[in-house]
Amino acid sequence: MTAVQARTAVVTGGTAGIGLQTAVALAVQGWQVTVIGRDTERGKAAVARVDQAAGTPAARFVPADLSSLAETRALAGRLTAEGPLHLLVNNVGGMWTHRWESPDGIEASVALNHLSPYVFTEAMLPALTAGAPSRVVNITSSAIMAAQPVYEAETVEPPGPHYGMSATGRAKLAHLVHTLDLADRLKDTGVSVFAADPGPAATGNAAQMTVDILPPPMRPLWDQVLQGVATPVSAAVRSPLTAATDRSLDGRTGLVLDPTGTPSDALLGHVTPEVTTAVRAWTRRLLATA
Repeated sequence: MTAVQARTAVVTGGTAGIGLQTAVALAVQGWQVTVIGRDTERGKAAVARVDQAAGTPAARFVPADLSSLAETRALAGRLTAEGPLHLLVNNVGGMWTHRWESPDGIEASVALNHLSPYVFTEAMLPALTAGAPSRVVNITSSAIMAAQPVYEAETVEPPGPHYGMSATGRAKLAHLVHTLDLADRLKDTGVSVFAADPGPAATGNAAQMTVDILPPPMRPLWDQVLQGVATPVSAAVRSPLTAATDRSLDGRTGLVLDPTGTPSDALLGHVTPEVTTAVRAWTRRLLATA
């Protein structure tokens, strides 16, 4: 008898929070999962948790700092050389109160929420195509609604003060543009592309946020934000897991799933023709210089 090939998945930012919970859920369903993260000790702990949940060795940890585009490209080269891939979950990203820069000198929200998953996915396409039917799941965010949708080709960031929610929303909006472009480009290849909004959750990243993450007009909403980020991570995994595995999505692509795992147009209204054109030019310029 011919052995059944295991379904293979890569989850970036998979050592904690939504990424780890996604890896656990996939392993329980029988997937072999590669967890990507920066910290080796956290990686070992993540693999132990995934394997324990699956009841069998189901995970491995591969260290990489995905804030570095050179390291991102090197990781993709290594993984692509291993052969077909059936699922890529681009969970890496975050929202930070204080502005910081990647090793390439790029503001972190842009680097980790947009450029890194962009570069990684593009480099992983040979493996995903070889594994078709396969899926790409990009984690998006309702922070898009707080974005300042300004994308000047000459600059990474818009002028003015830095507010973490607006910065992350702007980067996530840019990546949603890329997600839709990629879905359209790959529609005849067997590679489906989805965006999944997990909603707010009690992640380690969320625990570090302060009210300064909000633009001043939004600060009266801080108590609502705190209530949102008290949501258990186990609940927030519903949307990415649906996008990754739900058979009702077979043959479909270019959908955005809301926190309940339901296809939704709520965030698509922000993807105007003007934003799309500006994001494409802005991204090309950033990648050409990074």
